[in-house]
Order: sequence, then structure tokens, then C-alpha cells
Amino acid sequence: MANILVVAAHPDDEVLGCGGTIARHVQQGDRVKVVILAEGITSREGTVEASAALQKLRAAAQAANAQLGVHALALEGLPDNRLDSLDRLEIIQRIEAHVKEWQPHTVYTHHVGDVNIDHQVAHHAVVTACRPQPGHPVKTLLFFETPSSTEWQPPGSGAAFQPNWFVNIQDTLPNKIEALKAYASEMREWPHPRSYQAVEHLARWRGACVGVEAAEAFVLGRVTH
Repeated sequence: MANILVVAAHPDDEVLGCGGTIARHVQQGDRVKVVILAEGITSREGTVEASAALQKLRAAAQAANAQLGVHALALEGLPDNRLDSLDRLEIIQRIEAHVKEWQPHTVYTHHVGDVNIDHQVAHHAVVTACRPQPGHPVKTLLFFETPSSTEWQPPGSGAAFQPNWFVNIQDTLPNKIEALKAYASEMREWPHPRSYQAVEHLARWRGACVGVEAAEAFVLGRVTH
């Protein structure tokens, strides 16, 4: 049994990026904590609308992570699409506190090559919080792709997502899709990349890349044996 930490920028990123892997960890007996940094609403809603929408999105996050079997969920509530306006140290220290409390063996977070600024900030903050000092608990650091964000980064504008770590989710892909249904307000119609069909197609393609029915793909940041 191992402790696993997932750090996502917004509600639904954790499921889009590694929902099947989260469910697989839970099925294997690992303990999973999910930390969501930003509230995910105020950059697109007015003040009155945002208050109600925020409560709905927080409830959706609780439902989605319960569907995956997550043991602990932390909603930090930082400003949406404005993480770059905060002191980076504040974000790093929040993540460090979760690392200290949870003592994770493996941490998942966003790949840096992404059009969303919050995803980029989350990546850099996690890398800093998980720097390999003597006695640090994190042995494996993995970066996930986020549909409708990672693939929208043009060549040359950021680091390309070139996966070199794949997790077989053929048994937990249904869990991922069911968890995304809790985030129905965040999903889009096909052929948008954040549609149910596109999410499944991506999982099938990533699986085909490594000879399994479905997979999630990652870039390995670091592993210590």
C-alpha cells in the first residue's frame, strides 16, 4: 500500500488527467488524496452567478472523487485562471503542507506544456514542493495531459507532451467516465476534446500505443528506486 497525491489546478482536471489511474490505485489498496488549487468558476461567471456556480462545482468535485474512491479531497479555493497573480511561494507552501501531512510516494500533476496558465503554475509549484531533498517522501513524479488544454499548445510555444509512462486503465475507464458525469457542467459536445467521446477515444488511443485496451499517458518527471 502506498500514499498517492494528485495536485490539479481546477475541479475536473484530476479526472480528465488521471481519473482511471486514481481508480486503479484505489483498487490496488493505495490511499489517494486529491488537492484542487483553484475554484474553477470566477474567471467566467459574474459575482452573483459565481456564488451559486461555485457551490455546485464544489459538490461536483466531492461526487466525482467519491466515484473514484478518493480517500481525501482538499479544495484550496484559489482564484481561477489567476494563479500567476499570487506569490508562487504561497502555492508551493500549500502543496508542501499536503506533502508533509500525506507523505505520498507518488505525485501526479499537470504537464507544463499547456495553454492554461493555472496548469503551468501548478506544475512548477509541485516540482518545487517535491524537490528531492534527503528524506523527502516523494519517489515518483508524473505529469498528465489535460484534454482541451495540453493539445492546444502550439509547437514551439511550450514543451511538447511526449509520454513515456502509461497506466493500463482498461478496467477503470468506466469509473473515469462516471466521475466525469459529476462534472457534466464542465463537459462539452463532441467533437470538443473535453467531450465524453473524446475522453474515451484518447484513452483507447493511448492504450493502443502500448498494446492494451485503454490507458492514461504521463511524462515521467523523476523516479527513485
